[in-house]
Amino acid sequence: MASERKTHRALTVAGLILALAMAALESTVVATAMPTVIGDLGGIHQYAWVTTAYLLTSSVLVPICGKLSDIYGRKPIMLFGIAVFLLGSIASGAAQTMPQLIAFRALQGAGAGAMQPMAMTISGDIFDLEERARIQGVFGAAWGLFGIIGPMVGGLIVHYFSWRWVFYVNVPFGVASVALVASSFHERIDRRPHELDFLGAALLSAGVVALLLATGRLGGETTLLAAVASAALFAAFFAVERRASEPMIPLPLFRRPVMLISNVAGAILGGAMVGTITFVPLFVQGVLRGTPTDAGSAIAPMLIGWPVASAIGGRLIPRVGFRPLIWIGLGVTAAAGLALALGGAHDTPLMLRATTLFFGVGMGLSNVALLIAVQSSVAWDQRGIATASTMFSRLLGGVVAVGIMGGVLTAQLAKDPSIPADAASRLLTAEGARDLDPSILQHLGEALTSGLTTVFWIIAAMGITGFIAALWFPRVPLQAAGGDAAVAPPSEAGVG
Repeated sequence: MASERKTHRALTVAGLILALAMAALESTVVATAMPTVIGDLGGIHQYAWVTTAYLLTSSVLVPICGKLSDIYGRKPIMLFGIAVFLLGSIASGAAQTMPQLIAFRALQGAGAGAMQPMAMTISGDIFDLEERARIQGVFGAAWGLFGIIGPMVGGLIVHYFSWRWVFYVNVPFGVASVALVASSFHERIDRRPHELDFLGAALLSAGVVALLLATGRLGGETTLLAAVASAALFAAFFAVERRASEPMIPLPLFRRPVMLISNVAGAILGGAMVGTITFVPLFVQGVLRGTPTDAGSAIAPMLIGWPVASAIGGRLIPRVGFRPLIWIGLGVTAAAGLALALGGAHDTPLMLRATTLFFGVGMGLSNVALLIAVQSSVAWDQRGIATASTMFSRLLGGVVAVGIMGGVLTAQLAKDPSIPADAASRLLTAEGARDLDPSILQHLGEALTSGLTTVFWIIAAMGITGFIAALWFPRVPLQAAGGDAAVAPPSEAGVG
């Protein structure tokens, strides 16, 4: 399948990097600003929902967009994702209440659900196995750069301007990315009639929402009903997928150990990763009484270690294969999670930075190997959904984990009736903290410390479980992987 117009790989990569830059900034800038946002809009009990709403819509859209890209091509899905992401960013910056911010973050997440897997899938299309491993180093360096400047940018924006500008900063990146991808990436799709799996997509979406409701609360009738509904919806989804002529997620893919183990490990570690990014900044500001910049700098090492390790891992894959990098990476991640939990209330900003650095190194080594192994195991017409399925698993793990962790923290704060409902929100601003009674400050600090320590133990358990799951990752010969990767995508036939 040859393309009449040649893809300019360098400019396409530049456009993809700008799209990933938005995602990298989103991870650190928003996390840095969130305690300040809570101090402005209130709603500490809705803290986790700002992240969860983003992850929820991302999770739902990732497999849907992955499947659509295998039918209609990567380019229209990528451009659609960037446009929706920018619309959600602008709306989030204009939010006046926490419910509004949560709703607009959900819109932003929908854009990310289309944008992020397409960036990885396009790179898998236009590069072969060895080149793909090297280009991960380029993507990793870009992610690292914006991961480094993210906390500083976030802290400066919050200090000198307003937290609203942490969302508006995405606009120039998105506009430039659209211009580059639209003009430089070209593909020709084999047009033929398709039967879209609308029922499967609807059941999957409803099942994820029900799962979120089931894990976002602890106890109560709502949790039980949501859990039952989630189980029923996912059971119906699997039944529909077995009979669909073009299923949303082809279940036979998961008969391959590479796909199965990659998705299981990705879901577990996705929960650990998102939990760390979400709750370490809250620990720094709420327990250690640090500034927004301190909160961002606590997770910045993760976003430095990740790309550096990813770049190194990408170059090592042709030499050592997939399994050693996966085992070493997930072993380091598990050790970092355990260190985070053991530190608990005794953690200092320096200790947190060291812990998140190693966490990022482990995730970088393992994820680059998992992603390339998955992409190399399928042909072009399944690469979109295969790539998206790994991201879906990671995002779904994040949704469930943040819901559980947020529920744990909320339950801990509710145990002490002497703590006013808005006390935790007020603690996150210097003015609000000065107005709190010293006895309330003491009780609030103890409740936050206890709740967040439990959260850190959940992260540690996930890291250890992910490492154990990865021990079953099969041996994938590089020769076989290279052969699978050589299935030419429509855009690779003509590149400039």
